[in-house]
Amino acid sequence: MEKIQIVKKCLKAAQDRQKSYVDKHHREMEYEVGDKVFLKVSPWKGILRFGKQGKLSPRYIGPYEIIERIGPLAYQLALPAELSQIHDVFHVSMLR
Repeated sequence: MEKIQIVKKCLKAAQDRQKSYVDKHHREMEYEVGDKVFLKVSPWKGILRFGKQGKLSPRYIGPYEIIERIGPLAYQLALPAELSQIHDVFHVSMLR
């Protein structure tokens, strides 16, 4: 039983350390309708459609205008016609 308590205590200490680190470095990102944002390109999905591959591929594309705020963390963007096959709602972590 004593070992279980020691393990729980160590896990709690590690979780507290990780939480304090995240809280210290976290930035709240909120955008307004009409703001221009860059969209992060996934390295695994459709890089070839942007013309370059590998290290030279763009990490962000845009800027695109925000049309609507869908929820606390999701935004709808006005994408051009060549990106019509991509869903136009993105999580805030995909925007800059």
